[in-house]
Parts: sequence; C-alpha cells; structure tokens
Amino acid sequence: MADTKQQERKAARLAKQIGAFSKEHGGAEGQLAYIGQMGTRIVLVGEDGGWGDLVAPSYEVAQQAAEKAGLTLHEDFDGELAAKVRTSAYEWKRMAGLQLGSPS
Repeated sequence: MADTKQQERKAARLAKQIGAFSKEHGGAEGQLAYIGQMGTRIVLVGEDGGWGDLVAPSYEVAQQAAEKAGLTLHEDFDGELAAKVRTSAYEWKRMAGLQLGSPS
C-alpha cells in the first residue's frame, strides 16, 4: 500500500469504525497484532466487555487509525485488557467445538 493518500483514507475509515464501536460500548481500548501479509489486526475491547476486531493493511495504518480515534493501546492482550472481555455462551460453545474438532 504505497500510496500515502490511500493509506490516510483507509486509516480515516478505520478510525470512524473504531469510534462507532467505542460509542456503542461506552468507550474502548485496544491492541495491535501483526498478522503477516494480511496486515495488522486491531483488537477492540469495550468498557462493557464487548469486543471485536478490524484488519488494517499495515501496522502503520492501524497505528494511524488508533491515533485518529483516540484509542488507548496496550502492548499485549493480557492482564487488565483481557479481563474486560465478556464472552457469551455462543463463544464458549464455538471455542469448545473448535477444540474438540467439530465443524465450525
């Protein structure tokens, strides 16, 4: 993604999505996770325990989006940040199914 204008537009779109998530969940914090050639995952955790993620084409775009949205970033997804995540019965069932080898 060499075009700077294109990167700025993508960062602005992601920032808007981060802002919407934050508004819906009473605030949000996040963590950036490099996922190889696919880009960087922006993991979002809301103040209400809701969570989600977005994928940016590069780490730089993810950082720009987080900064534009005013997202507090954590180095790792553990401790205080991970403790805020609230999962439902659906996630537990799905995770157990994946561990047991059932179809997803």
